[in-house]
Amino acid sequence: MKPKKNWSLLLLLLLLLNFGCKSRNDNHEKKIAILVSSLNNPWFVFLAESAAAHAKSLGYESKVFDSQNNTAIEADNFENAIASGYSAILLNPTDADGSVANVLKAKNADIPVFCMDREVNSNEAATSQILSDSYSGCVDLGKYFVKSTNAVGKYVELLGIVADNNTWARSKGFHSVVDYYPGLKMVAQQTADFDRNKGLEVMESILQAHPDIDAVFCGNDAMAMGAYQALVSAGKADKVKVVGFDGAGDAIQGIKDGKILATAMQFPKMMAQTAVEYADAYFNGKRDFPQKIQIGVEVVTAANIDNYIAYGKKD
Repeated sequence: MKPKKNWSLLLLLLLLLNFGCKSRNDNHEKKIAILVSSLNNPWFVFLAESAAAHAKSLGYESKVFDSQNNTAIEADNFENAIASGYSAILLNPTDADGSVANVLKAKNADIPVFCMDREVNSNEAATSQILSDSYSGCVDLGKYFVKSTNAVGKYVELLGIVADNNTWARSKGFHSVVDYYPGLKMVAQQTADFDRNKGLEVMESILQAHPDIDAVFCGNDAMAMGAYQALVSAGKADKVKVVGFDGAGDAIQGIKDGKILATAMQFPKMMAQTAVEYADAYFNGKRDFPQKIQIGVEVVTAANIDNYIAYGKKD
């Protein structure tokens, strides 16, 4: 006699298998939009490429959108991402205040937004914000700056984009240390928008008014390299100490070559991968994300340069 088949059990197993396959297929039909403030900066290119590569490794299609440091273009990118059916947005904002409205558009369309490196001034807009600890990093940079200058001399500060919170976190962290040393005098403080060419132009102008400076503190490495070019043209590169922030390839090589005094290493790959993994977790039902997490920053100098490569640590 043939054994009796348990049709109800078989049907249940088929339903479960079908549900599991459908879940996985649906999951990998989801697309991730990567919106960065500017692809004119190698650091942001690396951030975007790291996010795209990690999304691909998890089976997701992604696309990078360049906001060209313009909140209006960023708004268009959000609308395109929403209309094109992207399921999550990884955002490197153009403006801490101005980007809030764009993030809320996505939220109202039930699309999660995960900020990378730069933040928006709202705790109700983005699903989570993955940031560098710029303030603490620049406290450490400030200490190294004081030590390297023997707490004496005239210096210049080049600020980043004024609408970016990182600009002020870095400046405040630096000044929280340096301002306690009366022998260090800031003779100029100007914005160069985190841009290498602007860093060059602004530094050239400052040198005309203050040719006898001893050091330059820059809010990112692009401006630091621009400032260094200006110093070379003025014949002062061997007399003026230049400090940057980011851990970009040019700065790492510059420290090796004795052109740049120090930088602060951010970890864009870690930020990008965390944002992608948060998006993946969101697709799989997770909703309790931290509103803000900060990733540590490390000071890079000639003393420890062999431990670092562009945008990170050696394995």
